[in-house]
Amino acid sequence: MQVIYTGTDKYSYDIHSLYKAFYPEEEIRVLPGNKGDFPEKEKDISDKDEISFIDVEKTKNELKKSIYEDLSNKTGKKLPWGNLTGIRPTRIVMNLMEEGKSDEEIVEYMKNVYCVSDEKIALSLSIAHREKEILKNIDYKNGYSLYIGIPFCPTTCLYCSFTSYPIGAFSGIVDDYLGCIEKEIDYVAENFKGKTLDTIYIGGGTPTTLEPHQIRRLLGYIKEKLDTSKVKELTVESGRPDSITRDKLIAMKEMGVTRISVNPQTMKDETLRLIGRRHNVAQLIDAFKMAREEGFDNINMDIILGLPGEDAKDVAYTMSEIEKLSPDDLTVHSLAIKRGSKLAEIIHEKAMRGEISENVLDSINNTEEMMKIASDGALKMGLSPYYLYRQKNISGNFENTGYARDGKAGIYNILINEEVQSIVALGAGTVTKRVYGYGGRIERCDNVKDVKLYMDQIDEMIDRKRKLFYD
Repeated sequence: MQVIYTGTDKYSYDIHSLYKAFYPEEEIRVLPGNKGDFPEKEKDISDKDEISFIDVEKTKNELKKSIYEDLSNKTGKKLPWGNLTGIRPTRIVMNLMEEGKSDEEIVEYMKNVYCVSDEKIALSLSIAHREKEILKNIDYKNGYSLYIGIPFCPTTCLYCSFTSYPIGAFSGIVDDYLGCIEKEIDYVAENFKGKTLDTIYIGGGTPTTLEPHQIRRLLGYIKEKLDTSKVKELTVESGRPDSITRDKLIAMKEMGVTRISVNPQTMKDETLRLIGRRHNVAQLIDAFKMAREEGFDNINMDIILGLPGEDAKDVAYTMSEIEKLSPDDLTVHSLAIKRGSKLAEIIHEKAMRGEISENVLDSINNTEEMMKIASDGALKMGLSPYYLYRQKNISGNFENTGYARDGKAGIYNILINEEVQSIVALGAGTVTKRVYGYGGRIERCDNVKDVKLYMDQIDEMIDRKRKLFYD
């Protein structure tokens, strides 16, 4: 265990994140005081634990650089994203571009202030330029985007942290749930009249757990109540191949959906079974081809690097199989499952029953080699990086990156990650963001995660948005 005393609670999150990046397998404890101030928290500290004292009387950037350099010298590690602890590194680059900085000045700034590697600086710059071009026609001042959450799935994947309920147990309330979504759409229709609706994203969960008539009902209500004449992208996160049918694809196409996802995560059946996907690779291929047959010319696929038991060879195999399908958009996620997590516990249980080997936990890790295989594979398919974001304690200090063909980039993905436009979010477990002008302050309000509670309190959910935007 690493114990860090800071004397104050300033920058505790950043200090914890940096230490965790260098010591991912250790418990990190940041205590905002001095030794002896926390008897309850200190009682289990032993002589084997490493104790540090940090003077936080510096600017945040100076402090983070100092900690990074000390830990880098101590461990011999250099992190690809340096001392950056935020989840949106391209936001920094875009802000510098807005200030009129040249690419050369941005490179020096990212090196000197954040110790970012040359490779990640180049990636950030290329993405920032691409984002700027993609977003050039977005109405920031008088526009908004719409997110609708469908919190139902065929099964819940073991790594998933999104609001999700098994459709088998909740199928009887789906129509009532859509009725609540319609009430929220009525609120949007009334209060955003005259504003530009730029993008619509229907996510989850898995929206294609809806039946064809329910898909038509939802999309039809949106078109009836809202001005969709300027919508640049209408995405339905189809995601799970075991939820996709031809009738559902036909319904989506009829209702004007322009972008969908058919997500493999991996092209290895053994891993799919382990992570609870409940579909196989053959079903994925059939669903993708069926979507092409029904006229979808913008299909996204997601993969996850660092899944249990997978190594660089498995990533290379997944990329070679995806290349045969030639998606228009590919999102590469980095995953790390720590011991004690839900997935790790389930893997342990399977090992105890003799179903798998316990040492599969040791292979849950993303590597630079895996990232390069995925990146090179995407570029080979003619896909260019257009957005990225990071997560807390992400494996190897890497990132999640979206790649797309020219004209096929997911506009909503950029908007939600860069936080440059207000997003009105409907449904259980969603978060609405109000952005006060490009680069301005951001305020949020959330809908409760429990689907039944959301339905019972729908008027309160709407009132939260009313207060956020007009009080």
